[in-house]
Amino acid sequence: MATCPRGLAPAVRFCQKLNRLKTLEDDMMATSLKRCLSTLDLTLLGVGGMVGSGLYVLTGTVAKDIAGPAVIISYLFAGFASLLAAFCYAEFGARIPKTGSAYMFTYVSVGEIWAFLIGWNVVLENMIGGAAVARAWSGYLDSIFNHAIQNFTETHIMRWDVPILAHYPDLLAAGILIVASFLISFGVQVSSYLNHIFSLISMGVITFILIFGFILADPSNWTQKEGGFAPFGWSGVLAGSATCFYAFVGFDVIASSSEEAKNPQKAVPIATAIALALAATAYILVSAVLTLMVPWHTLDPNSALSDAFFRRGYSWAGIVVAVGSICAMNTVLLCNLFSLPRIVYAMAEDGLFFSIFARVNPLTKVPVNAILVFGVLMSVLALIFDLEALVQFLSIGTLLAYTFVAASVIVLRFQPEKTSSKSASSPNPPAESSGANAESQTIHGDGEEVKQYESFSDKLQLVERQKTKERRGVGQLKARWEPYLGRMLGDAEPGEVVAICVMVVFVSSVSLCSVVEFGSSRLALPVWSLSLLLVIFISAFVISLALIWVHEPQTNTKTFQVPLVPVTPAASILINVFLMLKLSYLTWIRFAVWIAVGLVVYFGYGMWHSKEGLRELQPQDMAARYVVLPSGSLVETVQSVQPEGQVDPSPPDVDPSAAPASDPETR
Repeated sequence: MATCPRGLAPAVRFCQKLNRLKTLEDDMMATSLKRCLSTLDLTLLGVGGMVGSGLYVLTGTVAKDIAGPAVIISYLFAGFASLLAAFCYAEFGARIPKTGSAYMFTYVSVGEIWAFLIGWNVVLENMIGGAAVARAWSGYLDSIFNHAIQNFTETHIMRWDVPILAHYPDLLAAGILIVASFLISFGVQVSSYLNHIFSLISMGVITFILIFGFILADPSNWTQKEGGFAPFGWSGVLAGSATCFYAFVGFDVIASSSEEAKNPQKAVPIATAIALALAATAYILVSAVLTLMVPWHTLDPNSALSDAFFRRGYSWAGIVVAVGSICAMNTVLLCNLFSLPRIVYAMAEDGLFFSIFARVNPLTKVPVNAILVFGVLMSVLALIFDLEALVQFLSIGTLLAYTFVAASVIVLRFQPEKTSSKSASSPNPPAESSGANAESQTIHGDGEEVKQYESFSDKLQLVERQKTKERRGVGQLKARWEPYLGRMLGDAEPGEVVAICVMVVFVSSVSLCSVVEFGSSRLALPVWSLSLLLVIFISAFVISLALIWVHEPQTNTKTFQVPLVPVTPAASILINVFLMLKLSYLTWIRFAVWIAVGLVVYFGYGMWHSKEGLRELQPQDMAARYVVLPSGSLVETVQSVQPEGQVDPSPPDVDPSAAPASDPETR
């Protein structure tokens, strides 16, 4: 094992704690929750999570204030970026059928602190999403009664004029969240039945909107007389795409529900594909109908669709749309309240969050404590914040989660398969504790190479591969590239080069998007320096992908796999980073504050109660090793498996019965 200076050892151990990986149990289907969801249930959950206030409220807001009729292109671009992310979620949901969504996926592939921060942001994302939908639900119901609820609240209860906060406390939005939380606590089947009912009503209303809306369509609303198709230009289209991501965040509820699916390996990918296709089609077509019915600059952001029918003289149609939109928003509320407590439960189950939220009701098989507590917190957000402030903060958490999940797909695809839970307990296991069937360390002495292996069969497999030039191990350099890149990359551990390249992909994506977004405007760079920076960052991005590609990936055909890895996840990372840079600086300030609060929680509680940390303190195991000497002889040694970051001071015991052999293959 490589040694480090004594003064740096505590820092190394601390970093290893932060980056330890989650240990997965051998039986991935074992759970304390109830597996009862079918493919149809998951599909309707996904559709219900996506088609809600984004369709009935956000479309009007983006069309009027950001993109105009070109909101269609904004949805198309956001849908494509979401499709790339959906591929990644589908692979993880099928491969690791555990609740936790992006948090769980990051924990098994990147590291603990990154997983906690992603989970922390996903929790906020779901809280804000539920609160924003509740505000939209209240606004739609209020519009049916000619804003009588708002007027009564402002006159007889309270009104305040504070930036970011709403003008009045929305008691109706807070109340619907409390009621929905109570219903969710009865169990997953009750949640599924309610979602079925509301989803079917919503789909019927959307069909009505499309048919009747295209009958009332007026193409002149897209002409130059009304401002044209894209009055805010491409910058408005791209800015609208970042906001439109709110419309598609609901598909991750499918991956969050994988631990309660009957057959997650098949159901999760199929449900994700169908749900995203239906949602994207609905958003694009409804956006076209809305901007063709009335001029985009006259839209009512609070109730765009129902108001459009009212203004065209069909008040009864406006009421139908308002009722349908309330049903659609109910499905989004259910999905947010469904996935949020399960993410909290996953974090608490791993010891990173307060253990009270890890308790599952023995009768309903759901985490009731998490449902009720975070339902109340969500209702407080809906009570005091307005819709626009909530939506703007939501996008950044979603985009960050998408980025980490995409990076996790690449890292995990090029990591050797871990055969047991014990061998997966650390992200960078030392040679003494590694369980992978691969070369564990190299010792240099007297100018010659001595190689140590986990088992005698490892040496035999390696010799056979070298003789027949068959496919090499996962994460290693492909055989055909060995003559060209062997000296530079051949000595790296399996998956090590890929992990470094993923980091370079992320850094180059941030740098490239920053130059594109700010280079000519805020930074005012001359053309030559702008072009040079673009060439440098694009080259780094492409070279990193090429270096990843020359390594052997896993070829697991039992579950769904993202196509065209690493290109597809890398494209998702690039798009997500670009859209994050389109968000306002206030969004980044709020994000930084929330991250700081999360770090306090992690270092104050999570790091000390982590089950992976407690696992490292368990009694040591003994492991046999086979050392191949430069002469080709083989010696068996017995060593204790040390916890991460520690080295066994005692020399290995040599088994006297294991005599050196001149030919390892004959032993």
